Amino acid sequence: MEPNRTRLIGEYIVGPRIGSGSFAVVWRARHRQLGIEVAVKEIDKKLLSPKVSDNLLKEISILSTISHPNIIRFFEAIETREKIYLVLEYCDGGDLAAYIHKHGKVSEAVARHFMRQLGISIFTFWLFIFDQISSAGLQVLQEKHLIHRDLKPQNLLVSTNEVTPVLKIGDFGFARSLTPQDLADTLCGSPLYMAPEIIQNHKYDAKADLWSVGAILFQLVTGKPPFDGSNQLQLFQNILTSTELRFPPGAIEELHPDCVDLCRCLLRQNPVERITFKEFFNHRFLGELR
Repeated sequence: MEPNRTRLIGEYIVGPRIGSGSFAVVWRARHRQLGIEVAVKEIDKKLLSPKVSDNLLKEISILSTISHPNIIRFFEAIETREKIYLVLEYCDGGDLAAYIHKHGKVSEAVARHFMRQLGISIFTFWLFIFDQISSAGLQVLQEKHLIHRDLKPQNLLVSTNEVTPVLKIGDFGFARSLTPQDLADTLCGSPLYMAPEIIQNHKYDAKADLWSVGAILFQLVTGKPPFDGSNQLQLFQNILTSTELRFPPGAIEELHPDCVDLCRCLLRQNPVERITFKEFFNHRFLGELR
């Protein structure tokens, strides 16, 4: 590309690169007529295996059917002979991983703010009567029988650089439709946030997402992931051999008992004993719906 030459993707003027992955680069861009800022995910077809290509098609299908303030907005897909471009909502605050790196551990109030956006309905039952209900991100996915399978701070986008921004679930490359009777058996996700049943290659259901939510909550309020290891094998061994969730020194004394309880309920090894979605949505730590 020539220096200072404007690059166009469809109707979008491409700006600086804001992220990259194993087969994709993400650019900040602007619609040349409307001026709307977006994120353009540029995917090189040559780098896509059949499995990754299938995941991409699922991601497009999922995002095109969901419209919700806590789920990243999908505008359109643009395909050329060599590339696929996903035009997505741009979030000025980056992702939750960068937020945690910048702020370290957060207050329980901020953690509660994020957890509410991930999990519970914002309005109470009477708002249903007026068709004004707005469910938080994970609840929308659960009602549509979807499992994300790769919830981690890097896949949770932050709307702005404010202290308490809007959190948006993004990157649905590993998501799939999963009826309550179905179990998945694909090994995927990120090691620090991967549920034990996935690590053990057992069949699993949507409760695997709740383990990931618990790991994110733990990291938010303590500044550290719930488990670590010198390598991936050691990390997995530490997760699978743990009989009790251990907090960093002094953390339990600083945290409210309800916060500690929610962490423990989400990070239970046995998914049968793990908290349910309904119990999560109504947990004391998240407070009463208003």
